[in-house]
Parts: sequence; C-alpha cells; structure tokens
Amino acid sequence: MLKLKYLFHNHDLAEMILKQWDYDAESLDMFQHYRISSNAVYPFRFQDEVRLLRFAPVDEKDKSNIEAELAFLHELHRHQYGALEAVPAHTGEELVQVHTPWGAYYASVFKRVPGISLARVDLDETIVHGYGQALGELHIVSRQYVPEHTGRWTYAEVLDWMQGVLEQFSDELEALNEVNAVRTMLASWPVTKQNFGLIHYDFELDNIFYDQANHAFYAIDFDDAMVHWYAMDVQQSLDSLQEEIEPEHWERMKQSFMQGYWSVSEETVDMETMFPACRRFANLYGYVRILRSAAQQWAHEPEWMCGLRERLEKALVEKAKLFGQPLS
Repeated sequence: MLKLKYLFHNHDLAEMILKQWDYDAESLDMFQHYRISSNAVYPFRFQDEVRLLRFAPVDEKDKSNIEAELAFLHELHRHQYGALEAVPAHTGEELVQVHTPWGAYYASVFKRVPGISLARVDLDETIVHGYGQALGELHIVSRQYVPEHTGRWTYAEVLDWMQGVLEQFSDELEALNEVNAVRTMLASWPVTKQNFGLIHYDFELDNIFYDQANHAFYAIDFDDAMVHWYAMDVQQSLDSLQEEIEPEHWERMKQSFMQGYWSVSEETVDMETMFPACRRFANLYGYVRILRSAAQQWAHEPEWMCGLRERLEKALVEKAKLFGQPLS
C-alpha cells in the first residue's frame, strides 16, 4: 500500500504520464474510474481497446522488482498462460521513469484482460476447480522459470524490509518479535524445486478474471510477487475463496480448488501444515505495510482519508492480536 499522501486523485499527473504512450484523447473521461492502493491505476482506451496506466512514486518501488515482474509476464505469455500484457511506451520500454512536478514516477501500461473478476462471479464447483487449476499452471511455469537478469525479491528480503520499517517505530517490539519468530519458522522449512519458487502472492478472487465463453482464467496484479513457498499462494487463495463460500459448502469447494490445483502436477506436496505460518507471514506483512502507509498525519484531512485511517487502525489492532501466539 502506498503512503496515504499518494492516494489523492490527480488527473493532470496521470495525463502527463500517459503521454509516454498512445491513447484516444476522448477516453480520458475514464480516469474517473481510477483506483489507488499499491499503485495508481487509470483506465483509458487506444483504438477502442481498454488499457490500464499503472504508476507509483520511485521512492515507493524497487525498480529491479518491477523489471522482474515484467520479465515474468513475458515468460507466462510464452507458455500461453492468461495474464496481463504490457504495452511498450514510445521509447520501446515497458517500464518508464517519468519526471513530473509531483516528483519522479515509475509507469507501465497494460492491456485489459478478458472477462470479469471472480469476485463478481457466482462460483460453482467447475469454476472453483478452474481457479485452482489456474494457480497450479502458474506454479508449473514458475518451476521451470530461470530469470535472465534480476529476479523478484525473496521472502527473506521481505522480512528484512519489514524489520527495517519496524525499527523506525520505537513501540513496535511485539511486531519485531513476530518478524523473528516467522523468520525462524520459515528458515526451518525444506526448499525444493517442487515447493519453492516465484509466486503471485495475491492470487485472490479480485485479481483473477474469468472469461465464461471460453472458460478461461486470467491473472492480474503481479505487483506483490515474490520468491516464497508455493503453499503461500494456495493458502492466500483458499482464504480469499472461503470468504465468499457458505460454511456448509466450504469443504466441497475447498476440495474442488485443490483438485484443480493438483490436476496439472504429477506429484503433490503436503501444504496443510504450512498454512498457519503462511497466514502469519501475510498478517505481519499486511500490518507493516499499513503501519508505514498511515504513519504520517496532517491537520484537516479530507473525510475520505479520516474514514480510511479509522479502518486501517482497526486492521492494525486485529492483526496485532496474532503476534506472540505459538507458531506451528
């Protein structure tokens, strides 16, 4: 999540950055449908094709991570995997650094994928099976993938980043202890080609699009990808799915997802025992990102920011409840 000061809608900034690409000028009214979280994302059209401008301040992102993300998207497309496709700017580059009156930004443009988000689909066993299969196919590509240049950061580097952030807050000793506990637990896990590699990390329902006509799935938002155990992706996906499923149907739907996941692999790995620690990693990572994002405060904040800050404070309290509990 970006720092709160970067969450303001800025039409002029978005238009200034977009000029690095071709676009239909009359489509800029689509900017009103922007969203800002870990990046600012503004929709537009070029030759009647919907595209998405994504940008973030350079001090909020690691350039090598973005380059590694774009490289992995190329690998996915090479394997005919449904995912976002980047569009080169006028310079021929897919990642552009733009200097503006509001500072320097990293920016990319992507073609919109077909279908609609699974978060808006009436889920049944067939779709959930396909959802699991889509994650399994992603991991199959990842197992074969060897980056030519720099790769995405690892879970250990993410933990290092968390520790660095928390050390700036004198009263976050419990969270720092949680970093150490999670680090110790994960360091004890075996690392093999089958169970460890580049994951999406955010393979949740709202980031997977479903094309009903072709029963095809498309993944978006690889911004949080990291090198981790594949169980992390499975756990995050199952937790996202469970939020949308009635309790009496959950075990059946969970089984459908896992059957889909393993249907594309010749061997299975016992992931269930890894899920609790994966949840603790995700909980801690979310806590640290919120803490960093909301650290700065200003007098007379707009109403929407005050409401957001209240929600973030509640989330911090909930996430902190897990700190110090036994890890197994």
